[in-house]
Amino acid sequence: MMTTLHLKLPSSTFPFTVTQCCSNPKEPSYGRMQAASINGNGHAAGAYPASDLLNPQALVMPPPRPRRIILVRHGQSEGNVDESAYTRVPDPKIKLTEMGKAQARECGQRIRKMIEGDGGDDWKVYFYVAPYKRTLQTLEHLGQAFERSRIAGVREEPRLREQDFGNFQDGQKMKLDKAKRIVYGRFFYRFPDGESAADVYDRITGFRETLKADIDKGRFQPPGEQNQNVNLVMVSHGLTIRVFLMRWYKWTVKQFERLHNLGNGNMIVMERGYGGRYSLLVHHSEEELREFGLTDDMLTDQEWQKHAKIGELNYECPMLNSFFPHLENDTAVAERTHEECSHF
Repeated sequence: MMTTLHLKLPSSTFPFTVTQCCSNPKEPSYGRMQAASINGNGHAAGAYPASDLLNPQALVMPPPRPRRIILVRHGQSEGNVDESAYTRVPDPKIKLTEMGKAQARECGQRIRKMIEGDGGDDWKVYFYVAPYKRTLQTLEHLGQAFERSRIAGVREEPRLREQDFGNFQDGQKMKLDKAKRIVYGRFFYRFPDGESAADVYDRITGFRETLKADIDKGRFQPPGEQNQNVNLVMVSHGLTIRVFLMRWYKWTVKQFERLHNLGNGNMIVMERGYGGRYSLLVHHSEEELREFGLTDDMLTDQEWQKHAKIGELNYECPMLNSFFPHLENDTAVAERTHEECSHF
């Protein structure tokens, strides 16, 4: 049974007819009106609620996703060149060196050149920054590449801070602790009075949910704007960036432990692919990602991310065999196995 409703919207729109039924085969699956209820996998959970049909705001197209999420490691710091600095200066107050400031400025120019290469003239950048002195200084110098009209906003985010290694670190003890970490495992070893990478993972999980909500609500541009060329820049720390990528793409602990830190003032770019999801293979080459530490399975997944649509599931999960080695040569079983490797 169908119910046809004739709605009169405000003068800025026009009268139109909405047909409510169980499904509408002509309606596109991506960019669907927000009147539809969406579940965690991005699929419609049911018919349009009547209350939504009477609310013009519920019929607005969802805001476009940012074009890129650019993860930047801070420039060279005093602690990078002299580890004894941590015994005298609190970690959050460690500053950039002059080289670190130059690296940040150069990184800002590289980001601008990359964005301008898109060819659009309406592009903007929105910044997240960890609250440590070296990340704030990196943002300050990186930001010199952008005039005010190009900066959509900025937010200090404590959850993007460095892994906590303890207060006023003892240099000799820290060397022993780092040696223990290699034996114990880089992900799970917790520094005395500090954190493990697993602890960082927990707070990054909370930040990811905040970021997801910001993206879904289009908080990076004024209400009503549909700018496709907003870029997010996150200025953070080496391990924190690796953990963020691990959490986003659901990499395993073993895969995380293969990854290498970015160099000071360098960046890794998650760029929107053909279906709307973010992939590292849009901007980076396979060789660059292998150098960073990605395996064959991780690269296969990034290729899938490059083409998949939002809400789709990867039913040929390339990481399946790492959990079930007996399936490696059993293609028939692998084809029948619907392992949901879904990513935001």
